[in-house]
Amino acid sequence: MKSKTKISKQTERKSDSELVETIRLAKKSKAWFAIANILSGPRKNRAEMNLSEIDKNSNSGDFIVIPGKVLSQGEISKKIKISAIGFSEKAKEKLLNSKIEISYIQDEIKKSPEAKGIKILK
Repeated sequence: MKSKTKISKQTERKSDSELVETIRLAKKSKAWFAIANILSGPRKNRAEMNLSEIDKNSNSGDFIVIPGKVLSQGEISKKIKISAIGFSEKAKEKLLNSKIEISYIQDEIKKSPEAKGIKILK
C-alpha cells in the first residue's frame, strides 16, 4: 500500500479532474483507500473488465467496484450493482436494458463513505 503522500504526489500528474476528485475522496476514507491506491497509479494498472468477466466473478446481490472502465463484451445474468470510473456506451446500454444498477465511484464514495459490502474486481 502506498502512503497518502505518495498518492497525493501521483495525483498531481493526473489531468482528468473527475479522476483527481475521485482519488481525493477515496483517500480520505479507510474503506475506499484501496481504490485511491489503484487509481493514483499508472493507467495500465486500472482494470478494464468486460461484462462476461464481471458476471463470472460475482454473485447475485453483490456490489461490484471496478477501478477502471467497464466494457461491453458479454452479458450479465445476475442482479448486481456496478460502480466504476467509466462505462463504454454499449456496456452502459446493455446494463440499463438488463436493469442493473450502475454508478460512478465518486458518487458512491459520497453516498456510502463506509463502503459496506463492496467487492473490488481488478
